Amino acid sequence: MPFALRSLSRNESRVVLSLTEQGRREVARPDIVRMLGTSLEGADQVIRALRRKGWLERASWGRYLLIPPDQGPEALGESNLLALASRIADPSYIGYGTAAAHYGLTTQTRNIIWLVTPQRKRARNVQDAEVRIVNPTARKFFGFGPVDVLGYSVMMSDREKTTIDCIDRPDLAGGIGEAAYILATASRRLDWKKATEYLDRIASTSLVRQFGWLADHAKTDMPGDVRAHLLKYVDRNLSAFLGPKRRVRGAIGYNATWRLTVNVTPDELQGSHGLGRKQTARRNH
Repeated sequence: MPFALRSLSRNESRVVLSLTEQGRREVARPDIVRMLGTSLEGADQVIRALRRKGWLERASWGRYLLIPPDQGPEALGESNLLALASRIADPSYIGYGTAAAHYGLTTQTRNIIWLVTPQRKRARNVQDAEVRIVNPTARKFFGFGPVDVLGYSVMMSDREKTTIDCIDRPDLAGGIGEAAYILATASRRLDWKKATEYLDRIASTSLVRQFGWLADHAKTDMPGDVRAHLLKYVDRNLSAFLGPKRRVRGAIGYNATWRLTVNVTPDELQGSHGLGRKQTARRNH
């Protein structure tokens, strides 16, 4: 975008300078009406001009993100797509594979942003990315908080909840193999106590067994008291599944420790096998 397109009229300058001086990164249509002391129609003209020149980006109806003068149009990169997507619904958080990518837990890159919210919203496009909506059950809507993304506050699941969510819904994380990789990668910085509290809160015996088995598979440094606590869930049910319900040829099969049928082939999980231990060893040298 040529610099000339960011040259401003007097009213456009008033909006940008006011927001910059106040340290604000977001603005609503009524705010601009008050700043300029003009009508809605007059404010809309300024908004359209600022969007065309690359100073404002629409986040949701009537709400916009400021692209600060010190960042320029290049600020509208992949990271700021998260800021835009996060404004689609409130309350909400960025989660699953998108959050895993933000934390560096996966090497996969996708043009899909997963937005978790109890609100019923339609999927939509934000620039070149598709924002898909996940409506969780009430007991799973927790474990998130504000994260700074290039100066914008974005609600995102924390590392522990991201890891658990990806195991719970591997289809939103790139598949079971990628969910296992995310757990293995996250394990070196995982707050095991917090993860255990989250699993208790979700109260899914199947999810606990999947988490426990994958942690063993990755040879993570799961604390003994955490492992003992999770194994208590094993006695509450006969068995659980990891993978599709249909029979998979060459699958790993039944694990007696976690009473879990691992309906996934070794090849699919090869990338995460022992990865937790290897990362720990690498960190200590």
